[in-house]
Amino acid sequence: MFLLSPVSCQVQGAEPLKGKKVLFIYGGWEGHQPEACRDLLVPWMESEGAEVVVYDTPECYSNESLMSKIDLVVQIYTQGRISGEAERGLLEAIKRGVGIAGWHGGLGDAFRQNTEYQFMVGGQWVAHPGGIIPYDVKITDKKDPITKGLKDFHMHSEQYYVHIDPNIKVLATTKYTGEHGFWIEGAVVPVVWKKTYGKGRVFYSSLAHVVKDFDVPEALEIMKRGIRWASLSLYEPNEKWVTPVYK
Repeated sequence: MFLLSPVSCQVQGAEPLKGKKVLFIYGGWEGHQPEACRDLLVPWMESEGAEVVVYDTPECYSNESLMSKIDLVVQIYTQGRISGEAERGLLEAIKRGVGIAGWHGGLGDAFRQNTEYQFMVGGQWVAHPGGIIPYDVKITDKKDPITKGLKDFHMHSEQYYVHIDPNIKVLATTKYTGEHGFWIEGAVVPVVWKKTYGKGRVFYSSLAHVVKDFDVPEALEIMKRGIRWASLSLYEPNEKWVTPVYK
């Protein structure tokens, strides 16, 4: 756990998480195994030099002292509710430059009634046709550091159908066969994306319904790279991310 001392600028190199103050939020619906995900990712972030503080409630976002001293939020909190004060605390922190990273329902299906939160994330889960099924993930951006060098890969999990901001920078997608909904045969939906909200970096991956899904090397590597990228939000200039689907 880190001490709440002022954030200071630091030189960034090959260890982007080193010295970063990370707030890890877990909880909500137990089906996404938030505790097991905590036990996987918190030790990894600490091994990379991050100072991590862990809470099992999003209400800590209303703690101004805490939120003023962090570099990054990592959240796995599916569904649930958040107070207006806590939501404002989170969104204001990201607007001023704090990064946020998350995956599956823990970021993309949290606080369903909070539309400004969804605006920040850039998308919202709406369905997983067929439940746990085999599906493929296609790397669509082979130059971005988060996906560079990775090949297309296979998952056996929930294939998230998400409603998205049509301007996010999409890094990977998935295509639906129609087996579990003939009307979506051939539909292509984003799996991994990045964007900003205010000055803050936002990273999302729809992969990993349960912690075992991170046994797929590409799924875990994408999450790690996304966390590292988001952790630099306060220290690097904003990059161009708006990639309009509609011209």
